[in-house]
Amino acid sequence: MSSRIEQIIEEIEEYVDSCKYQPLSTTKIVVNKEEIEELLRELRLKTPDEIIRYQKIISNKDAILEDAQSKADSIVAEAQARAAELVTQHEIMQKAYAQANETINTANRQAQEILDSATSDANSIRLSAITYTDDMMANIGSILSDTLDNAGEKYRVAIEALQGCLDVVNQNRAELAPQTAQAAAIGSTYHSSSEQTQTDQDDDDDLSLDDLPEE
Repeated sequence: MSSRIEQIIEEIEEYVDSCKYQPLSTTKIVVNKEEIEELLRELRLKTPDEIIRYQKIISNKDAILEDAQSKADSIVAEAQARAAELVTQHEIMQKAYAQANETINTANRQAQEILDSATSDANSIRLSAITYTDDMMANIGSILSDTLDNAGEKYRVAIEALQGCLDVVNQNRAELAPQTAQAAAIGSTYHSSSEQTQTDQDDDDDLSLDDLPEE
């Protein structure tokens, strides 16, 4: 919606366009003084009102701009505060993540150290057990070896003693062999003679029976 001043200016322009040029001129026109003065007077009267209205509009515009600026500043400040809060939270989260990672890494290192220590202890115990077992078996082997050596020596002595006895027996038998053969021969002759005597006696018995008179 145009203001009255704009309308009056348009009317003045239309009026000027409708005026006729002066004779022999293309720039000067003939105007009705009363009409133009009336338009100018109205324009002059309307100007203060329009200025006031425009000042109000400008004032309102300034107020609107100030309010908009205030709202914009508030929004920007809130956004900055939110951004700062997010940054702070992000930093806190980063610190929390860093602390969590450090805690996990520390726990892993401690667990690895415990595992390494336990492995070392287990290997040491295993080595000690193997060494102890080997030493014990070496002692047992030494005892068994000594026992076998002693037993072998004792058995050797016993065997040699028995062998000596056997040799003595064989030697004695060898020495008695001629006498044994002679005794065997005598025994055989005696046995043969005894058998012959028994046979003769049997014959005599048979003969005496045959010589008995018959009844």
